[in-house]
Amino acid sequence: MKYMLLIWNRPGFVEELSEDERNAIFGEVDVIMKELTESGELVGGEALAHPAQTRTVRPAAGGGTEITDGPFVESKEQFAGYLTVDCETPERAAEIAARWPDVAHGVGVLEVRPVMEQAGTEM
Repeated sequence: MKYMLLIWNRPGFVEELSEDERNAIFGEVDVIMKELTESGELVGGEALAHPAQTRTVRPAAGGGTEITDGPFVESKEQFAGYLTVDCETPERAAEIAARWPDVAHGVGVLEVRPVMEQAGTEM
């Protein structure tokens, strides 16, 4: 089963870290990514640009659409990136998420969500 591990953290927290702290966190990411690649569980993943570069498209009150700058979410944490993993159980996906540095260092959370196949009927 494929799972999306949605990474949520506070934008800019990395810039507040010392160089040693940044190197340690990114080193931990490298270790996890290598392990997931070697085990065949890694499907893909990407970091996202700063939320200031976001555009939100929503229905407009009078019809059509409205495009605004930024996500304007009421939370301090913003969607920062994702991993897609292919593992046997939701527990394994949660185990991977628990090791992610954002969680381990208390600077973010990961949401673990099954990926629906194209038909979408298995959920």
